[in-house]
Amino acid sequence: MKQLSFADAEYAGKRKQTRRERFLIEMDQVVPWQALMALIEPHYPRGEGGRPAYPLAAMLRVHLMQNWFGYSDPAMEEALYEVTILRHFAGLHLDRIPDETTILNFRRLLERHELASQILEVINGFLGERGLLLRQGSIVDATIIHAPSSTKNKDGKRDLEMHQTKKGNQYYFGMKAHIGVDDDSGLVHSVIGTAANVADVTQVDKLLHGEESYVCADAGYTGVEKRAEHEGRKVIWSVAARRSTYKPLGKRSLLGRMIRQIEKAKAQTRAKVEHPFRVIKCQFGYTKVRFRGLAKNTAQLVTLFALSNLWMMRKRLLAGEVRV
Repeated sequence: MKQLSFADAEYAGKRKQTRRERFLIEMDQVVPWQALMALIEPHYPRGEGGRPAYPLAAMLRVHLMQNWFGYSDPAMEEALYEVTILRHFAGLHLDRIPDETTILNFRRLLERHELASQILEVINGFLGERGLLLRQGSIVDATIIHAPSSTKNKDGKRDLEMHQTKKGNQYYFGMKAHIGVDDDSGLVHSVIGTAANVADVTQVDKLLHGEESYVCADAGYTGVEKRAEHEGRKVIWSVAARRSTYKPLGKRSLLGRMIRQIEKAKAQTRAKVEHPFRVIKCQFGYTKVRFRGLAKNTAQLVTLFALSNLWMMRKRLLAGEVRV
């Protein structure tokens, strides 16, 4: 056993458990580590002929902490030196901490082999085996992720793959995260990243897994059932009506009241799609893209939504209230 450093010794004597520490303890118990490492291991370098590679388990944990806490590569390296709980979670010691280049190379390895989408599949398979992911219906929605609009950079240009869009009377520059969510559990099963000016309705076909019997969506998806890619699809479309179509009926007429009750029921079901957005934006702090280009940012989005699934189900997993 290695001798404790002064920082580790001081940490071992502390009494209060911080929120970040509780978070890491919970996630350590619910992440399917073995399945994820089995997915990545065939692609992971063995470090032959030189300095041995860092353990895969350590690099995977560092990568997940980057996504949970929003660290850049340099900030992640510094945090591992400065924050004892992060070092402990990764199983690392002060005498050998991965530098920012090593952290960057691990992320690029996942991107190169398109492992982010497979990580989502592994986590959803893990949850599905425990009865937490049903496949009867889907809810689709999209959210805008901001990108820097400034041209004060090395190239003197904005990211060419990001675009501007107008929502209400406000303009936004960035990308869109389109997701398909299980209508019962609220877990994400599909993620697509596009420029912000891409219409939501054009991405629905890529968000459905094909086993659902009905699909819920907001008014932005009006007319989705008439699109050619859904011809012959046997699902019930539950799309919110535009307010302008029933507002003239008033609140006192029988027909107006009935339509409002129907729309309220639709909204209550559709509300579950907002939970994953809240988790990645509020819990994980992801409100602005970190990289240039859609591919890298989409890979991070897929990973974030996979982790949001575990976060939303963590209490049920920890309590054992699931079918094994």
